Amino acid sequence: MTAATPSAPAAPQSTLLLLVRHGETPTTGMVLPGRAPGLHLSERGRAQAERVADRLAGLAVDAIYSSPLERTRETAEPTAARTGLGVNESSGLIECDFGEWTGAALAELAGLPQWQTVQHSPSAFRFPSGESFAEMQARIVGALEVLCAAHSGRVVVCFSHAEPIKAAVAHALGTQLDHFQRIVINPGSVSVISYVEGKSPAVLTVNSTLEPLSGLRAS
Repeated sequence: MTAATPSAPAAPQSTLLLLVRHGETPTTGMVLPGRAPGLHLSERGRAQAERVADRLAGLAVDAIYSSPLERTRETAEPTAARTGLGVNESSGLIECDFGEWTGAALAELAGLPQWQTVQHSPSAFRFPSGESFAEMQARIVGALEVLCAAHSGRVVVCFSHAEPIKAAVAHALGTQLDHFQRIVINPGSVSVISYVEGKSPAVLTVNSTLEPLSGLRAS
């Protein structure tokens, strides 16, 4: 009698996290809104949210998570409606705490000496009475690790903000935090990271705004 050949161990599954920046608001590109409440999507931002839902059509989404702020939750709503899934709130996806700079005009901030540190040496910067970039990166990376564990081998859509998404992408790429400002994350864009247990993350796309996403496959 021939002994049965032992089956090969199953390959670890990839978990895909889609990081979506919220759509435009009336102040996008003009002020640093931070975590101040009451900021909603503009008409263009609502169209961008619908476009995200269109692009996700055909993708087997397991869960949807959003920053607690209005503009991210509003961006998530069309995707939730199309998939029939609820929107789960995750504080780890929230915008950076800009402290005393919250609500300041970007044109005014750009004239401050500290702005050069923000742009070129962000790892050394903490917003006055707010969060440091290093803390922000650790926060969102930790939040994504929790989501990976909760939805192993599945597809999760996370609605967040430009700075946290840039920091998460930089971490996945193995890029120094001081270089994360080189990454561009536009309103309504989708960036995708593949996580496999025991391996380094793989960045599948960054700042994608056009093509359908239904063909996404793990790296």
